[in-house]
Amino acid sequence: MKNKTKYSSGVIWEDIVGYSRAVKIDDRILISGTTSIVDGKITGENDPYLQTKTIIKKIEEVLMKADSKLEEVVRLRVYVTDISRWEEVGRALGESFKEIKPAQTLVGVSALVDPKMMVEIEAEAVL
Repeated sequence: MKNKTKYSSGVIWEDIVGYSRAVKIDDRILISGTTSIVDGKITGENDPYLQTKTIIKKIEEVLMKADSKLEEVVRLRVYVTDISRWEEVGRALGESFKEIKPAQTLVGVSALVDPKMMVEIEAEAVL
């Protein structure tokens, strides 16, 4: 069996829905869909740029817990509820990933769990 470590953010939804914030399997780290909720509140309401920056910070925090860093991200999946504002999301992504250049998908979706959420990002890293 492979080495597997699960990381929790401590939110109640992890137990209710049955997921981990991130899972490290050997040299890979898989990070669940991440939104801009901080301390139970959405950061950057109606601001996809700020939501994206907040999400990247949260992704970086869990990577650090797993002995990794943003530079080891190889894949991003980005979901936005207002595709017409993709450039704001793209600018925030570029500020962190311009040199890293992971494989990336940016997709417009009709909704996320909370109507105030405009962006959700999944990430994968390889150590």
